[in-house]
Amino acid sequence: MGDRDIVLVPATLLVATTAPKDFDTLTHLSFSNLGVAEPLLRALASEDYHTPTPIQAQAIPPQLANRDVVGIAQTGTGKTAAFALPILQRLSEQAGSAGPRGTRALILAPTRELAIQIAEAIKVYGKYLNLRTTVIFGGVGQDPQVKAMANGVDILVATPGRLLDLINQRHVRLDKASYLVLDEADRMLDMGFVRDVRKIISHLPRERQSLLFSATMPQDIARLATDMLRDPVRVEVTPQVITVDKIDQQVFFVDAGAKRALLSSLLDDQALERVIVFTRTKHGANRVTEHLENAGIAAEAIHGNKSQSARQRALENFRSGIARVLVATDIAARGIDVDDITHVINFELPNIPESYVHRVGRTARAGARGIALSFCDPSERAFLRDIEKLTRRPLAVIDSHPAMTAAKLAPQTPPRAAPPSHHQQPRRDQAHAQRRPSPQAQSQRPSTPQAQSQRPSTPQAAQSQRPTSRPGPRPDTRNSPRSVELVSTGGYRP
Repeated sequence: MGDRDIVLVPATLLVATTAPKDFDTLTHLSFSNLGVAEPLLRALASEDYHTPTPIQAQAIPPQLANRDVVGIAQTGTGKTAAFALPILQRLSEQAGSAGPRGTRALILAPTRELAIQIAEAIKVYGKYLNLRTTVIFGGVGQDPQVKAMANGVDILVATPGRLLDLINQRHVRLDKASYLVLDEADRMLDMGFVRDVRKIISHLPRERQSLLFSATMPQDIARLATDMLRDPVRVEVTPQVITVDKIDQQVFFVDAGAKRALLSSLLDDQALERVIVFTRTKHGANRVTEHLENAGIAAEAIHGNKSQSARQRALENFRSGIARVLVATDIAARGIDVDDITHVINFELPNIPESYVHRVGRTARAGARGIALSFCDPSERAFLRDIEKLTRRPLAVIDSHPAMTAAKLAPQTPPRAAPPSHHQQPRRDQAHAQRRPSPQAQSQRPSTPQAQSQRPSTPQAAQSQRPTSRPGPRPDTRNSPRSVELVSTGGYRP
């Protein structure tokens, strides 16, 4: 069900690290106290679920009272049950049918993996109810999905792109949908689905109950919530407490070019049994995976450029232990649900501090403790400061470690207040800069015939007038804070 020891903090106390006493009783509630019906209680008991998580304790009662809800909670907090249980209960209490190609409830998820997980959870919770559920996603043939929708369903779980395709082909109707859930809404924004989501919402009845769950609340998602929700109840679970209390967090200061050697050396320790390595970009994930495979370490990559079947295969190999390491981007990893992650390694620090919380929280599931290791090169020091400001805890600096010696790395412990510096310039840029004079030198070129006449006429004269030092290469500003654009994977693009 998730992390039962996550501390509940209301919106006005978001920075608190302990729960107010008024909320202590929430940890002692049962599902029956929340008004959950007997068939659902039986299903929960059969799965050994007895105590609701904080997000469930806050979100279930207002939904049963027909209120709209906006929930701020990360993956692993039990939010699937927080919206699934009330929908199952209310649908079972209401007679009716959506008719051919219709659905009574719609749940939108950003990825195939998350959609499948939600549908499977709903089938488990609703196994004693006579309700039909199906799931729709892209990357596979649509004919079985069209067939599943032919007679209508009670609950439809779908990804936005494929659902919109089937709506446009008139294989799916939403005019009878009384319930709408947007799960991982900020991730839909990152993946460019918000426009599709708005088109889908336009096909739903105006009179409906709407729920929105998101790990963060960027402005575009806040506007979407304002448009789709009516006087919503806001529930919030802070991720910082998980980070501070449950995870041993360490940072290695290392040059960017030495990160792969450090990673391989760390993985020589068999105590790193099941590891997720995070990169900011898809290409970076591929390069790290290739490096690990060349070093004889079983690894899989998962990111948005992989096909649905390839991502599912990578996830199954990691879950089963065939692959010891899963290399992932932030977007692809948000739907991963794998137990017993021993270590999370931030090969590259995220430029959004909340993403760090989501990353490292994967190694502290269901009350377990975990270890998070971060590699910080000079260009990432500002990201580290933002992370430490958010978590309100400095990461322990590892400046002497056998892995660093094995990788022939010189420990670097720069002052935390130092401004971020730029990456070293690629070789081809250095060569290009050496072929061309600096902008200052260009400005000194003769621009008039008189000045041109003063140019040296012989090689010897030219040699005598050359400066004693060659103009240096132009600084590489591609990763400068002023010249980067945030992209969906949480990395940068020039």
